[in-house]
Amino acid sequence: MRVEVGGTHFPLETLGPGRRLGIWFQGCPLACPGCMSRHTWDPRGGEPMDVERLLELWRDALGRGAAGLTVSGGEPLAQPAALAELLRGAARLRSGLTRPGATGDGLPADLLVYTGYEESELDAARRSALASADAVVTGRFRVAEPTGLVWRGSANQRLTPRTGLGRIRYAPHLDREADGPAVQVVVESGRTSGEPAGPPAVRLYGVPRRGELPRWERWLKERGLRLRERSWRP
Repeated sequence: MRVEVGGTHFPLETLGPGRRLGIWFQGCPLACPGCMSRHTWDPRGGEPMDVERLLELWRDALGRGAAGLTVSGGEPLAQPAALAELLRGAARLRSGLTRPGATGDGLPADLLVYTGYEESELDAARRSALASADAVVTGRFRVAEPTGLVWRGSANQRLTPRTGLGRIRYAPHLDREADGPAVQVVVESGRTSGEPAGPPAVRLYGVPRRGELPRWERWLKERGLRLRERSWRP
């Protein structure tokens, strides 16, 4: 099955516990004002990939000790069949490849999904797509309702464990205030296979606190990196 993907990254350290594989689905019909990831809204603005290719990345991440998989976007539930296939495959692989203790707490790698839909908006198709998820963050981003809760962008968003593993892994974090870096900065070379190097691409992964993005802009500028485009600005 093909899925439109906005990007992937390992190790992701700011969207869930531990070092994780991050997969961003492309396309979001919700278009929350103030979203930092406007580049993921266009449903045709990403890269078509086979779910099997994403599972290969997951297999590799597990071999490197990944604590979990985080699927965000965009809106993952805009591609429910592909999300369901990805999560089912990821659950199968972690059962066979996760070594005891590989995640640091002796637990298997977990599967976390971010969706802008509220729990009440999860119809049968959406619930089916989330059947293999261990935990889900639900709710639209509301720029006027900031929160200090870890891994959430606004106070209305809810982190809900959905399995036994999810309840164990996420219990310490349900009401925990963020106490570490909220954003992970990754600078990519801009070079693609067989092509001359272009300008470097700077990617910010995580849930920034209010006012944090301008501070990162200044930090990058001080190091000689001027942002030509910003995904959080119209």
